[in-house]
Amino acid sequence: MPIVLHISKADPPMRSDLLAAAAIATVRICLDERAGPGGEWDEQFRAWTSARIRKVARRARGAQWEAALAVDGVTAEVGAAQARALVPGRVGDLDSRIKKLQIGGTDLEHDDPGPPRPAVPVLWIDRSLDMTVGKAAAQVAHASMLLAAAMSVEQAQAWAGQGFECSVRDADSAQWAIVRALVDGDGASAVAVRDAGFTEVAPGSMTVIALASP
Repeated sequence: MPIVLHISKADPPMRSDLLAAAAIATVRICLDERAGPGGEWDEQFRAWTSARIRKVARRARGAQWEAALAVDGVTAEVGAAQARALVPGRVGDLDSRIKKLQIGGTDLEHDDPGPPRPAVPVLWIDRSLDMTVGKAAAQVAHASMLLAAAMSVEQAQAWAGQGFECSVRDADSAQWAIVRALVDGDGASAVAVRDAGFTEVAPGSMTVIALASP
């Protein structure tokens, strides 16, 4: 699944907001009725979920972003940040407007937006891994998708009623130990993303831990 991050050169967004937008856009498109049985994107999503699920984040600005908006997908906005999750497909079939976008080359400074928002899920990123914004975007996108899958129908519907809002925060070693303990415990209150290790991090690295509530 391609994820396009809108990163203006003159006025870049906050990193935490952009990552939250990527997570929200991803869970929204996965649970969009067009991706469900009989929907116009059903075939593409069935093919994607039946194979090894991958997400790749690319950056866009100006006319590139406007072009990305014309490709089938769902956009999310958090503050001044925008991200668009696109309908997945085979790599060889990637729209030329998206194929030309860079995967790397731009990063954003880590920010400190304060405590997570109350009453919405929070996605904790292991700060020690020092992932680029593109890599982190793919990881939080995985996390939001896994979190929705782990919810009951009632919980998922309630989250949908909130627009799938969530907070994304960096976890220092102390915070990571706290949320890691939830994963190592009963596993019911936390969902972890373990990366395959193709880029930036070692195989099996736990990159993000998602909690249904702070």
